Amino acid sequence: MKALVYLGPNQMVHRNEPEPVPLADEVLVRVEAVGICGSDMHAYHGFDSRRPPPLILGHEAAGRIVSGPRAGQRVTINPLVVDPACPYAIEGRWHLSPTRQIISMPPRPGAFAEFVRIPLRNVVAIPDDMPISTAALAEPVAVAWHAVRIGMERLHLPLASARVVVLGGGAIGLASGIVARHFGAHDVRIGETNAMRRATLSQHEHFETYDPLVPGMIADGTIDLVIDAVGAAATRSAASAMVRPGGVIVHVGLLPGQDGLDVRKITLQEITLMGSYCYTPTDFEDTVRALAARQLGGLGWFEERPLAEGPAAFAAIDEGRIAAAKIVLRC
Repeated sequence: MKALVYLGPNQMVHRNEPEPVPLADEVLVRVEAVGICGSDMHAYHGFDSRRPPPLILGHEAAGRIVSGPRAGQRVTINPLVVDPACPYAIEGRWHLSPTRQIISMPPRPGAFAEFVRIPLRNVVAIPDDMPISTAALAEPVAVAWHAVRIGMERLHLPLASARVVVLGGGAIGLASGIVARHFGAHDVRIGETNAMRRATLSQHEHFETYDPLVPGMIADGTIDLVIDAVGAAATRSAASAMVRPGGVIVHVGLLPGQDGLDVRKITLQEITLMGSYCYTPTDFEDTVRALAARQLGGLGWFEERPLAEGPAAFAAIDEGRIAAAKIVLRC
């Protein structure tokens, strides 16, 4: 099969790889669409020790089952593989299992390929009229769904009355804004340094955007809920400054580093700071339903390219030449 293989820092090649063989509880899925995630970019830069080369990356995938009793069914893939007997799975928090696996990390090759193997319990059926590229967005949008949901649950006011700021206008940041709006938020602003992305956010989803590099765009102590979809020292510092007393910061970004938080303010003003990682199976399924029902905006914020052009797509993202919030590769 053809696959996109990570060979080392800033090295990606499209080449032939052995076709995966599903285990007893797994099915083989012919991948038709797969998104490039920020974590794929981290690996591409050599920053992720969990993804050693050579490796097939990619975990935001959708396609069609080609083996087993459900062969022929169109599906999107939940890439988090967890033993159902794990105590975390039993309590409904599969994503926190210490034994979890994810496709695109050993021992599970990813979905930048014509085929991927995955447990049958990890595929979610999609309607015939759901575009396959939209189905591939389920994974990143589910990350945002989970982040907004747990942040909303910790607010001391309805989301419809809350002032919300999302830091970062990539796929997770944009999706966080869309999900917040879906859950009832009216006042949502997105901070993004890339002018092309700000134009995409405004044009396709009509968000109010601002450049975080311009001082004074958000007044200190005025925001109820901050979603940090970047996770850098600068965004942690900005989140600490803008959140109001008793407000909530949800930290979902995963850039390296730990600096930037104002721990004294967090303590004295009883600010809730929480991490958000992935999603529960319920979050994922709820996201698929919302996408299938076309409840999450026009989805005009991604672009499609052939899998064979994957190396060029990675380079373009790296160089900041992409206006879209997401690139979806078509197999």
